Amino acid sequence: MKIKYIHEPTDLQCGQAVLAMALNKSVDEIINYLGNERETTLKEMKTTFREFGMKISNERSEVTEKSELPKMCLLSLETPRCWHWSLFYDGVFYDPEHGVLDDFPVSNRRYYWKLEKIF
Repeated sequence: MKIKYIHEPTDLQCGQAVLAMALNKSVDEIINYLGNERETTLKEMKTTFREFGMKISNERSEVTEKSELPKMCLLSLETPRCWHWSLFYDGVFYDPEHGVLDDFPVSNRRYYWKLEKIF
């Protein structure tokens, strides 16, 4: 699997950008599917991953170090500005706001849900 980085089109579309990257869709496809171009909820994120063939863990796990992360996961980060969705895959952070990174974007609290491609 290869991730194509997508920068969030607006400040409120980090969730749509994460879904688009993980599911190999466009942000517009995700917005149309959700019927939502603003902030996404955890429920919307989980439902969309599952509908498009990704397994997502039910429980969130707190994380402090990159080494604690599974191969692929959805991240929820408390950044200085807001709570923010991000994607981690195979040692790389694909952050819709901050770009492709080797480590977490600046954040105080960090949680993840493990992702696995089903088919």
